[in-house]
Parts: sequence; C-alpha cells; structure tokens
Amino acid sequence: MTTDFDLTGKVAIVTGGNGGIGYGIAQGLAQAGADIVVAARQPAKNAQAITNLQALGVRALSVSTDVQDETSVQAMVEASVETFGHVDILVNNAGINIRKAPQDYTLEEWQQVLNTNLTGVFLCARAVYPYMRQTGGGKIINIGSMTSIFGSSVSPAYAATKGGVVQFTKSLAVFWAKDNIQVNAILPGWIHTDLTASASPERYDSITIRIPHGRWGEPDELAGAAVFLASRASDYVTGIALPVDGGYTSK
Repeated sequence: MTTDFDLTGKVAIVTGGNGGIGYGIAQGLAQAGADIVVAARQPAKNAQAITNLQALGVRALSVSTDVQDETSVQAMVEASVETFGHVDILVNNAGINIRKAPQDYTLEEWQQVLNTNLTGVFLCARAVYPYMRQTGGGKIINIGSMTSIFGSSVSPAYAATKGGVVQFTKSLAVFWAKDNIQVNAILPGWIHTDLTASASPERYDSITIRIPHGRWGEPDELAGAAVFLASRASDYVTGIALPVDGGYTSK
C-alpha cells in the first residue's frame, strides 16, 4: 500500500509554490519523492523555496511565471519538460484576492482576479495536457476554497472564481478521462496564509468558533490530500472537490 503513494520519478509543477498553501503542497509532494517545479512570480522567494525543497533530496526548478499570461505559462511548461523530460502532476494553486463590495470593483480589478484564479487554471491545464497525454496520463489538482461552496460577504470576485474552478475541474475530468488524466480539486478551509492574515480579530474568532477542530489549519496540512490525488492511490478518483477544512463544512 505504501508504494501507492510513492511519487518517486514523478515531476510536479506547483503554481504559486513559493509560499503558503502552494509551498506546503510542494513540500509534501517532494517528501513523497516527486521532483518539483516552482512556478511563481517572485524570483527571490522562488529561490528560497527551491533550496528548501532540494534539501529534501529531490530535484527542483524555479520558473518565474505569470499564470495570467499565455506565453509565460507555455514557457514554464516547456522549461519543465526540457529540464526533467516530462510532467506528471500539475497543482493549480496561484491565486489573488481583492476584498471589496461588488459595486466597488473596477472592471480592471474584477478581470485581474478572474484572469489569475480561473483563466490561469485553464491556461496551465491546457499547456500540460499534450505532454500528459503523450506519456499516458497525469494528475491535475486545482485549488478551490470554502468560497467554492459558500458565498462571500467580503470577496465576491474571489468566490466567483473559486466556484468556477470546481465546475471547470469536473469538466476537465470528463473530457480527459479517456487520456487517463485525473482532475480533482482541493478546497482548503481557513488556513494561515498571507491571503488570510488580514482577517480582523473578531472575524478570526468567529470563524474559529465554527471549526470543529477549534483552530485554523496550516499550509502543510494540505499535503496529505495532495499526495493522495497526485498518486496511484487515486487512479479511480476524478472530478471531486475535497474539503480540507477541520470540519468547517460539516456544521
């Protein structure tokens, strides 16, 4: 059974993999044996993530990437294949948030959130598809959110994109099943990251009260779900949206 979760010899691209949930997942995949491509926009932060991942005994590559940009995404995938020979796993984690009431968004702000959180998922998935099909299959893991399920009183654009991520995940799972590509989503609960650090003490406490575990999660607590969905253990699992939330959605 242990070998079902072994990722030795696999190559995983993690967008936004230089911090927060992305780095927590990258670290977990590396611990399971996968070589890692960190695709993110901050070269210095990328370099530190790469150093840490290489210390786990795997190969790691940093590629400065803007997931909103088609050319940048294609170059990232080509660099990954050129370096490692293949791509087996894609984790679409890169995301941004702009907290405003819907009526206060500018069109530019709205499009920025959509282009990063949803169009970026499409561009990255489309770019890896031919390489995965050529090698007989692959795993795509899209990172959703609690706002994939619930509406948001503070982040309407973010919620719209994360709902879209789940529906796009299901569609990819159906379209690419014939190519042996499993496509699933993880829905993180309330996790300590830069995106959630701005929560007021009152909001933080009100959220914590609802979590059956009685605490917020840490980025590395997403790693187990990611390893499962990236491994042979999930070969008959596709099109799901898996909450990792301390029980938040159960109440």
